[in-house]
Amino acid sequence: MSSPEPGSDPGAALSKPKKGTAFWLSFIAVVTSIFLSALDLTAVATALPTITKDLNGGDDFVWVGSAYALASTAVLPLSGSLADIFGRKPIMLISIFLFAVGSAVAGAAQNMNMLIAARTVQGLGGGGIINLTEIITSDLVPLGERGVYQGILGLTWSFASGIGPPIGGSLAERASWRWLFYINLPLTGIAFGLVLIFLTVKTPEGSILEKLKRVDWTGNFIVIAGTTLAIVGLTFAGIRFPWGSAQVLAPLIIGLVCVVGFIFYEKHVPREPTIPWEILVDQTTLSGLAATFVHGITSISTIYYLPVFFQACLGASPIRSGVDMLATALVVAPFALMGGVLVQVQNKYRPANYIGWIITIVGFGLLTLLRADSSTGKWVGYQLVNAAGSGIIFACTIFPTLAPLPVERTAAALAFFAFLRAFAQTWGITISSTILQNELKRNLPADFISQFPEGLEIAYAAIPIIHDLAEPLRGEVRQAFALSMSVIWKTMIGISGLGIITLFFLKEVPMNMHTDENFGLTKGEREDHKQTDEEKTMTGDNGVETTTREATASLDK
Repeated sequence: MSSPEPGSDPGAALSKPKKGTAFWLSFIAVVTSIFLSALDLTAVATALPTITKDLNGGDDFVWVGSAYALASTAVLPLSGSLADIFGRKPIMLISIFLFAVGSAVAGAAQNMNMLIAARTVQGLGGGGIINLTEIITSDLVPLGERGVYQGILGLTWSFASGIGPPIGGSLAERASWRWLFYINLPLTGIAFGLVLIFLTVKTPEGSILEKLKRVDWTGNFIVIAGTTLAIVGLTFAGIRFPWGSAQVLAPLIIGLVCVVGFIFYEKHVPREPTIPWEILVDQTTLSGLAATFVHGITSISTIYYLPVFFQACLGASPIRSGVDMLATALVVAPFALMGGVLVQVQNKYRPANYIGWIITIVGFGLLTLLRADSSTGKWVGYQLVNAAGSGIIFACTIFPTLAPLPVERTAAALAFFAFLRAFAQTWGITISSTILQNELKRNLPADFISQFPEGLEIAYAAIPIIHDLAEPLRGEVRQAFALSMSVIWKTMIGISGLGIITLFFLKEVPMNMHTDENFGLTKGEREDHKQTDEEKTMTGDNGVETTTREATASLDK
């Protein structure tokens, strides 16, 4: 057995065939789908104050976001299991269809209950889209080659996030917020058509009845019930009811017990578990999942609450706050791509994750300095730093999560990966909203607070009337918002510190250079995924054949 000679080109030794037409058309279909989901998620946040006012939402406002989060989170483990049993393409098509139906009903909503129900259906589709996007990408590209492709997904998500807030704000201010949902209909049509025609991946054999029997229905019922109860508790917490109340603690505790019980149920009962136990016992995988959870909390706090700062403290309109968010949204993209490229070039994922968390902590530290009279240079520059760190982490926690696992576990691992990120985002929104609510009660003038009934989220109720306040009250309210939001960013520094701690448990594990043969392309352009590590051979400069696994090990040495 010989390793590549010094001076030889390792890249040539490990050269990979070019991707064919079927690959790129399939990947475009996936990218279009993730664009659709990201656009909706970020656009709705900007328009929420307007939607709430128009539909007399009152204290039901929080459910517009929570219903989507609840449904999309709860369905994630099930969507991964269904994708393994029924195939990726049909589950992706069903997800896009549900998203379209939810969008149509949301656009036609006549009251908050109708809108919340529509957002629930939308969430079922959106969660499936996000999960299947990662799973299909893993089917098409080996983990060791995936850095650039993860970066492309990050670019797509970031671009949609960048144009989403201005679109949401402009529709809410200049036209109607209903078009925020109606605009999804042509986009879902395009995404559905691309997936239907171009996503040419394998589908498992067997009758529908046989496949239905293989689904772990009991396990999924447990995790869906637990997730629902936990998110209901989090939605109530700190706004409608105190954290220590039975209305918060009962569903939260029961829900978390169900989620933990689901994990142990998966170990002992089902023949085909939704989340195989081996995913939860590897130290490096667990560290990657923990980092993903932490990043979910910190990243969503920025997306949801920087627009609050712009509208409350700087007097920005919904459109303007969306434009102001471009400094975050458009920087996440290139740094996500850079993080993925760094992993692929170095063939190591620890350095990129270290860099990401350090920059994130510095970025949140800078955000704590923002005040109502901060200059444009400050609020733009501080966003840039924070977004750079968030972008790197967004693309890079997936590598330690998947590296120790066999490719056959990729779909289940990614389903749990997406579940943790979505569940963490619910925690992030709740933690941030609770902090803001409590700090506003402490910092705002008592006469101003008294006009808002108990149980109403002060921030979103106050924003529409701030610009009509007379001085000096207007200045006092804006300064109170800035001081209150500074506490959110300080809290995120501490939570990001948990991300740093996860790095000490990461080990550099060689990343797979092959994909799961059961879920690859069905056409001739799949040569680069056809051979396993044991089967795929190559010839070095000295004419001696070595396997890919052996060559990779030699290069590592």
